Amino acid sequence: MNNYKKIILLLISLLISSIVFSQNSIEKYNKITLEDLWENFTFSPQSVYGLRSMNDGVHYTVIEKHKEISKYSFKTGKKVATIFGIDELKNDSIIKYISNYEFNHDETKILFYINRTRIYRRSFTANYYVWNLKTKKLLPVSTNGKQRIATFSPDGINIAFVRDNNLFIKNIVDGKEKQITNDGEFNKIINGAPDWVYEEEFEYNKAFAWSPKGDYLAFCKFDESNVRVFNMTLFQGSHPTKKKNALYPENYAFKYPKAGEDNSIVSVHVYNLNSEKTSKMDVGDEKDQYIPRIRWTQQNNLLGIIRLNRLQNNVEILLDNADNGSSKVIYTEKNKYYIDEGNFDNITFLKDGKHFILTSEKSAYSHIYLYNMDGSLVNQVTKGNWDVTDYIGFDSKKKLVYYISAETSPLRRNVYSIKIDGTKKKKLSTQEGTNDALFSEGFKYYINYFSNATTPNYVTLNNSKGKLIRVLEDNKKLIDTLKTYQYNTKEFFSFKTSENVELNGWILKPYNFDKNKKYPVLMTQYSGPNSQSATDEWSFGWNQYLAQNGYIVVCVDGRGTGARGEGFRKMTYLQLGKYETIDQIEAAKYLGSLPYVDESRIGIWGWSYGGFMSLLCMTKGADYFKAGIAVAPVTNWRYYDNVYTERFMRTPQENPKGYDDNSPINFVDKLNGKLLICHGTADDNVHVQNSIEIIEKLVQANKQFEMQYYPNRNHSIYGGKTRLHLYTRMTNFVLDNL
Repeated sequence: MNNYKKIILLLISLLISSIVFSQNSIEKYNKITLEDLWENFTFSPQSVYGLRSMNDGVHYTVIEKHKEISKYSFKTGKKVATIFGIDELKNDSIIKYISNYEFNHDETKILFYINRTRIYRRSFTANYYVWNLKTKKLLPVSTNGKQRIATFSPDGINIAFVRDNNLFIKNIVDGKEKQITNDGEFNKIINGAPDWVYEEEFEYNKAFAWSPKGDYLAFCKFDESNVRVFNMTLFQGSHPTKKKNALYPENYAFKYPKAGEDNSIVSVHVYNLNSEKTSKMDVGDEKDQYIPRIRWTQQNNLLGIIRLNRLQNNVEILLDNADNGSSKVIYTEKNKYYIDEGNFDNITFLKDGKHFILTSEKSAYSHIYLYNMDGSLVNQVTKGNWDVTDYIGFDSKKKLVYYISAETSPLRRNVYSIKIDGTKKKKLSTQEGTNDALFSEGFKYYINYFSNATTPNYVTLNNSKGKLIRVLEDNKKLIDTLKTYQYNTKEFFSFKTSENVELNGWILKPYNFDKNKKYPVLMTQYSGPNSQSATDEWSFGWNQYLAQNGYIVVCVDGRGTGARGEGFRKMTYLQLGKYETIDQIEAAKYLGSLPYVDESRIGIWGWSYGGFMSLLCMTKGADYFKAGIAVAPVTNWRYYDNVYTERFMRTPQENPKGYDDNSPINFVDKLNGKLLICHGTADDNVHVQNSIEIIEKLVQANKQFEMQYYPNRNHSIYGGKTRLHLYTRMTNFVLDNL
């Protein structure tokens, strides 16, 4: 063989080796699949859940393997004892695993439940039990039917609960069950639990509260008599299967107050356990108002009541005498827009009995304030052109307030402490990204939950000064798994619109991104008031799957979103959807100007408010979006509940133009691109009526579209393979149309 042939063979051999090496190099990386995301949950980070600080503040308990409650030391992280194990019950028919629990005041008894049946987002019925750690005896809270929101009294003697819309008290010493209301009736009167709209929009599921000594029980009564009924059809379906509906679907009717319609009339009552009498509290003569919270002061017979007008721009704190019902207003705050509902949980009556803390936007940013019990201001605790996003608590011994804020950036969150007089502020969290904190009793320790765009959940135990004690979860297993995949993480950017408004966002590019190529873009967003989607925190899901398939994914937070002060988040007042749509269009135009974006292939999608926005962009912004997906969308604000809608829009009677000019159902004639609408037929929140009505408008406008219903699915659209099917459906739509 001559040298020439040898060289040729050598080159061929090298080429083959190079191809094989290249193929092996490629093959060593896995491909993200939809099954990874929605069946195997391959990329779901681990965290630390269900941890409860014990009274001593140096130990905590946690459920392990759903079989036992274990006691650990905060300081060492070592297990100290097994407090309770299901094997002790010796009765498999009663409980097979532990899902949730609470201790009584001296931690000698545990209250837990089984057989949970969901009602709405936060509410459920269940069978509650008490386990006595000393006597090793099990006591059912009631044998007369499932209960709701069972709760120990502060002295641990009684348990209050709701059943069939009435309030009960169970004495666990003598075993007697006492019914303290008798007028409860489905779709008419609810005692001790909120109606649908309060549960959803004021974000709680318990409307009763024990006094500090446990001898009074305050509760709200909801009279739903004048609230109109909404009807939902429930089919046989599956997960769970409703066999009784196999031939004739069931009609489920519940009270749902839509924008401009009548609400429940709410009254406040206090039951005296000693006299066995109930007193009605004075909350004023106005019936058309809200009572979003009741909260006891440190004085045993003095109840704090939060009163909010229907327009939600005037909030008051009342102090009511539990014995005679008399009341006085100690605090009033008015806002030219609305009072954000997130402030109500922050109202805290301090242990000294002389002060209370609240959060307010009165300085144009959300901050913490200290008041005397007579309502006079002591001082503003936090100050600056940034928002406090979460009030954590107050250490009365050290006079320290703990909170979370967006001080360093609207994209990020950090944990801080500050003296109650507003001095000696200290940033406790050390890593830049998104931090959250859970403090022990007495504020000696806290668990810091951290992540950012490149770091999955990183959970640490710290002392009250922020010093790291140990790592609780580093997600090493997930990090090792991710090494077998090729992917990019979010890059943050900002740009200025044609109106000179600076908007923040992130962009996710394909792994083998080539700046000389043109890529299609799918924009994802939620856009609702005070929400944020463009944040520096970990996420790994459908966005990475789309990027793997050659799409750029982008998220931009427009006007109305959070952590940028009251002016930015409330400028959408009375015109929900108007400025948000303008800003998403501006984002599409900005992206279209980038050299690596194919401006003719920009799409948008969203869920709930994000679905509403997708529809507006596909109609009002039809020139800029080729395809859109709307999941569980609001299509007309007149169809949505009044607490949420009127907070931002007032009533349709007061603001008809604001409603009609910003509801996508009125602009279907402008639709140009490809559209997919998805909805669960049993969505008690954003009713499927929204999609059905816009579908009829699209049909009559002779506009073609695609539709996907999910029988018996609620607003979250899950159960069995439902999520996998939904994301497969959306994936195929994107691949086919963008």
